[in-house]
Amino acid sequence: MDVSKPHPARRYDYWLGGKDNFPADRESADMVAEAFPTIRLAALENRNFLRRAVCYLADAGVRQFLDIGAGLPTAGNVHEIAQSIAPESRIVYVDNDPIVLAHARALLNSSPEGATAYLDADIRDPDRILTHPDLTRVLDMDQPVALMLVAIMHFIVDDDGPYELVRKLCDALPAGSYLVMTHATSDHLSPDDLAETNAANQRSGVPFRLRTTEEFTRFFTEFDLVPPGIGSVTAWRPEEYRPHPRAEAVSMLGAVARIR
Repeated sequence: MDVSKPHPARRYDYWLGGKDNFPADRESADMVAEAFPTIRLAALENRNFLRRAVCYLADAGVRQFLDIGAGLPTAGNVHEIAQSIAPESRIVYVDNDPIVLAHARALLNSSPEGATAYLDADIRDPDRILTHPDLTRVLDMDQPVALMLVAIMHFIVDDDGPYELVRKLCDALPAGSYLVMTHATSDHLSPDDLAETNAANQRSGVPFRLRTTEEFTRFFTEFDLVPPGIGSVTAWRPEEYRPHPRAEAVSMLGAVARIR
């Protein structure tokens, strides 16, 4: 494990107030926070979106989840949320950080009726994910699956073919499956602020690509968006009234779509 280089999962853990991170992760995270001071708020609202989306899908009858870029275990993991509604739910987690692998036992604490698995893999290698024996053991790929790409695609730069990666993963799922995604956005940044943010991300040592709503929408071409569609993660099916932070303070887009 090379802890001298920052990793998105450990940096996210730091923003969420976790302890499984190292000086390089904290230094990188603070560089980003200098340009985007509300990053911790964005991380918390992103987790709130994940919880609401999983609850919605579980209530809609989805019993299988593929969570790529799962990150370090924290309160309210996907299997805990889904199995609290439907104990028979089956979840496969995917990440490429060795420290997430070291903590994977917390992601494997399934209910007796359901099942979980953890794959040490990278989204840039979708074939490895889709053909992994642990995935095919836990998930029935002939039945609907919710593909969770929560706060991961902004780490996939244009040269990695982000749209092709998402399409390949979705094409492997049967009709009636769902795509769940959140993504950091540049919508609310002035040209000067965007330049500053891009420079901070470059200094942080973690490849990062902010995308506009228009660019984010391309991921959902030919899919049926679940109302209210694409927008700030704070505005996606809020459970009750509360004073929401401004969209620009979070700068995170979210959407859920049904795959035909």
